Amino acid sequence: MPVGKRIYLERQMPDPQIVAGFKGIPASNTADCMERNCAMNPRIKLMSNPDEEMVGPAFTVHTRAGDNLAIYAALRYCQPGDVIVIDDEGDNTRSLIGEVMMSYLRDQKKIAGIVIDGPIRDIDNLQHWKLPIYATGTTPGGPYKEGPGELNVPVACGNVSVNPGDVILGDPDGIICIPRQDAPSILPKAQAFHRQDDAKAIAFSKGEVNLSWVDHSLKDKGFDIIDDVYRP
Repeated sequence: MPVGKRIYLERQMPDPQIVAGFKGIPASNTADCMERNCAMNPRIKLMSNPDEEMVGPAFTVHTRAGDNLAIYAALRYCQPGDVIVIDDEGDNTRSLIGEVMMSYLRDQKKIAGIVIDGPIRDIDNLQHWKLPIYATGTTPGGPYKEGPGELNVPVACGNVSVNPGDVILGDPDGIICIPRQDAPSILPKAQAFHRQDDAKAIAFSKGEVNLSWVDHSLKDKGFDIIDDVYRP
């Protein structure tokens, strides 16, 4: 089996009901239930205009920098509801995908979204799409189609490790990765946190909040509170 040219057709998949449960929960709320250690680097930004959060199982793609042959393979093998997650080895000089390939993924494959640690092109049209599209930016420079590349292997996207079948959750803030095996225990925590966060926002807006803990924390951490102006 040639390492670097492997296409795995099967994945360990999350429970569809667990995946659906993350719909409507902000990525930030879920991340706060994961020790804030699951968010992709903010260089990967939302490039389209979806109406709702992106959530689905990861279909991972590892490409050679600036090459999209493996992405074409993903067009053949991805499934409806997948979130395609692409590791471009940090390259930002060539777009990996544009409107033509995106149209196939949206209309024929009906994926839940796509996350690319690299640029795209045809942004003049794609920015209006409802399909969630995340990328690092845009460039008219196109990719090569030579390989190598792999499908459904562990990848690094936005400085986060992603395994095939992990739950990917994205909203206007960005993207987080929820490990498949942890998703069932994280979901109820995220749901509870979301309810508490809504109540907290209302309380803060009304000024019904006790911030005395801040003074205690500052004191415990050795801050000096100086009742004077700064003097060089």
